[in-house]
Amino acid sequence: MDPYLKKYEKDFKRRYELLQKQLFQLEEAEGGIDLFTRSYRIFGVQRRPDNSLFFKEWAPAAEALFLTGDFNGWDKFSHPYSKTEFGKWELILPPKYDKSPAVDHNTKLKVVVHTKEGQRLYRISPWAKYVTREEKSVIYDWIHWDPPQPYIQIHPRPKKPTSLRIYEAHVGIASPEGKIASYTNFTINVLPRIKDLGYNCIQLMAIMEHAYYASFGYQITSFFAASSRYGTPDELKQMIDVAHSMGILVLLDVVHSHASKNTEDGLNRFDGSDSCFFHSPPRGEHSQWGSRLFNYSSWEVLRFLLSNLRWWMEEYCFDGFRFDGITSMLYHHHGIGKAFFTGDYSEYFGLQVDEDSVVYLMLANHILHTFYPDCITVAEDVSGMPAVCRGVQEGGLGFDYRLAMAIPDKWIQILKELKDEDWDIGNIVYTLTNRRYGEKCIAYAESHDQALVGDKTLAFWLMDKEMYTNMSFLSPMTPIIDRGLQLHKMIRLLTHGLGGEGYLNFMGNEFGHPEWLDFPREGNNHSYHYARRQFNLVDMDHLRYCQLYAFDRDMNRTEDKYGWLAAPPAFVSAKHEEDKVIVFDRANVLFIFNFHHIKSFQDYRVAVELPGKYKIKLDSDEFQYGGHGRLDHNTEFFTEAQPFNGLVLQNVME
Repeated sequence: MDPYLKKYEKDFKRRYELLQKQLFQLEEAEGGIDLFTRSYRIFGVQRRPDNSLFFKEWAPAAEALFLTGDFNGWDKFSHPYSKTEFGKWELILPPKYDKSPAVDHNTKLKVVVHTKEGQRLYRISPWAKYVTREEKSVIYDWIHWDPPQPYIQIHPRPKKPTSLRIYEAHVGIASPEGKIASYTNFTINVLPRIKDLGYNCIQLMAIMEHAYYASFGYQITSFFAASSRYGTPDELKQMIDVAHSMGILVLLDVVHSHASKNTEDGLNRFDGSDSCFFHSPPRGEHSQWGSRLFNYSSWEVLRFLLSNLRWWMEEYCFDGFRFDGITSMLYHHHGIGKAFFTGDYSEYFGLQVDEDSVVYLMLANHILHTFYPDCITVAEDVSGMPAVCRGVQEGGLGFDYRLAMAIPDKWIQILKELKDEDWDIGNIVYTLTNRRYGEKCIAYAESHDQALVGDKTLAFWLMDKEMYTNMSFLSPMTPIIDRGLQLHKMIRLLTHGLGGEGYLNFMGNEFGHPEWLDFPREGNNHSYHYARRQFNLVDMDHLRYCQLYAFDRDMNRTEDKYGWLAAPPAFVSAKHEEDKVIVFDRANVLFIFNFHHIKSFQDYRVAVELPGKYKIKLDSDEFQYGGHGRLDHNTEFFTEAQPFNGLVLQNVME
């Protein structure tokens, strides 16, 4: 498929051989991959059939381990762990006299670690399944979660869709109110909106527990714990179950590229050493993120991370993952100091590539797709490494999709730097179509990244302060609002139709959410003003946000009918610089865009692949979408067989 990769054939073969070696070792040493990757059934705390509790940890540098908590009056020495081989520690607590477990549900625990240097450290188990923070406390507490009647999910996972339309969402900001919203709020108030909008997949951010809310969920402290700031594990399970009942898949934004530096409520220095789960510094520290980097060659780290993936699939019934920050994993330089990758293949091979990480990602994808054939994995890679979305049997990393990260950057650049008359139509088309053949991309005009403080949403780039005063139907439409509404719709549809094999939208941006995102922190007096999504704007009938919402909904529903995301890449028949017109065919649907800032066209000839009669199915200029209603939808357009770029011709009116 790509003859330019031939000179790197040995690299692909070596990666595959390393994967095969790792799989063989796992089968031989651990009683099979299935058991190894479900080590959450062995580590942390497990209730046995007789109600005794079995505790197990890996702390290779520790001198001694003790368990303390509410159950023993916080006695620091009464319950020692016994040391076993390979740095493992075990403890069995027999049931109480009434045969109930020695540790009650919803009570606090701590691991007490004694180091060889004589320190006594208080730690949360890396395998903790629930952690909470009291209101005035800074540190999270390990809570023993073993409800007498756990939530049982009843709805099966939906079938894997051929066209993936992703709604990227954050539970905590999913409300107009200035507070942290809940799983239950999302279930009741947000899921019906997502269903109505025509998205068939949710990508959930900030679910893995993170002590610092303003990290947007990317500084993980407890990898097996669903964030308690939104509610309980059972409420998250119910939320996913209800999504499944609506036919909506749910992907977890998984962060295995790094971990928080927190010690008392994180993984860092769990056993008192500067390594354990991580490389020792400097290799084990990310200089820009201020976080720790995993040692992917470590047996116990593989156990921890692979089991983590299966935990979220098994316990919560997620349907797959978006792997965050894999560019940092793939290269020893972590992408630091590289303003951009040129695309020269030498950048993707050789000594700068971290093959431990590469093999881990191959292993993760192989295991996920083996145990869950319909599992979806998405790579967030800015480097453009070849074969990220090819099967591991080809030497690829095994992802199903990669994010088309150049597209949102291009739209922001255009809106920041260019006048409408200076838009480079050819360059826009190039950016939207420049992807590796045979590797699926998720296209998006903007995600959470573009809305973070310091930047702003596309709607706000387009309309800025006029959104505060001129978004009402009760006042005349100003030129800025008119331009903003039309371009907001056209940018999205063009990205949707031309940019990839999947589409993503960040929560609220479908209706032109104003402003930007900023989480409560010292720099903004801990305000929630910008850490919320103002769904109430859509519900006000006199505001124009409902028109953008309606267009986004009908765009998704039209794709659902015709399936252009599942079709081969589009054939672009026109990218006219002077007219600012883009025309392309995909899935037997003809897309026509006029980006000219002052000109409309009549009797404008365009090429189509299939001859016959054409009708308008989606029109951004309709009144209901905030347009001007200039097109007659009763018009039928007929093709004429005339030579034009080797295609049949159609005579249409713009």
